[in-house]
Amino acid sequence: MKTIQWYPGHMAKARREINEKLSMIDVVIELLDARIPVSSQNPVIDELVQHKPRLILLNKTDLADPKQTEHWKHFFERQGHAVVEVNSQTGQGVKKIVPACQALAKDLYRKWESKGMKPRALRAVILGIPNVGKSTFINRLVNKRQAKVGDRPGITKQQQWIKVGTSLDLLDTPGILWPKFEDQEVGFRLAATGAIKDELLDYGDVAAFVLRYCLDVYPELIKKRYQLDDDIDGEDMGSLFDEIGRKRGCMLRGGLVDYDRTAELLLRELRSGTIGRITLERVPTPE
Repeated sequence: MKTIQWYPGHMAKARREINEKLSMIDVVIELLDARIPVSSQNPVIDELVQHKPRLILLNKTDLADPKQTEHWKHFFERQGHAVVEVNSQTGQGVKKIVPACQALAKDLYRKWESKGMKPRALRAVILGIPNVGKSTFINRLVNKRQAKVGDRPGITKQQQWIKVGTSLDLLDTPGILWPKFEDQEVGFRLAATGAIKDELLDYGDVAAFVLRYCLDVYPELIKKRYQLDDDIDGEDMGSLFDEIGRKRGCMLRGGLVDYDRTAELLLRELRSGTIGRITLERVPTPE
């Protein structure tokens, strides 16, 4: 697979606009996909936000392996970040956001108090890669439809300020991907969860990556969903696609398996959680 490069003009513009607004921001909120926490963490954001207090939200926890989500939460806390688990669809964890931002801004409150200033609403910026669920999360947070929502990356095209009650002003930003992914597995994970537009990668390659990973880490979920034998050969992708395609009716004329439909089915069922709660990367082992 070639190095993935995807840096549309609106993303370069978004990065520039975020940089321009940072001087007035008190807290940075970073939304990550709980299924791929590091792969969905944009390294450009580290360069942008530098020493600003950061709240990490692990989103889509309903689709992720709960044990792995707990491991990832501790991982980011050890790095010095506050972490909240959220589910934008149900609203789980959303009520914790404003208090978490206020806790991160305690030094700022002390500064205002020492100068005899009346506290104003905190200003936070929310950052995340495309299709991480940012717009759905914001609508949950403000309890109304403020941000456009879609199931494909790149819905938010421009910045907008959104009031969250009287205590928080939130700057919404377009999702930003970085110019290229040196680690090809990062590209596969982003493609598997829908963060990269589907037409940029081959469905078959991404589905094969998911199958190999799940047969290694979550074999029972895959075998149960697709009625595979216990002695199935996880290295023989052709036979695996044949068996899944036949059992799920993804067929062409002449009795041949439609590999494209089989791959599409697998990715659709991964993204919806139909296969089960799956996390596609593990916390790094300390060296």
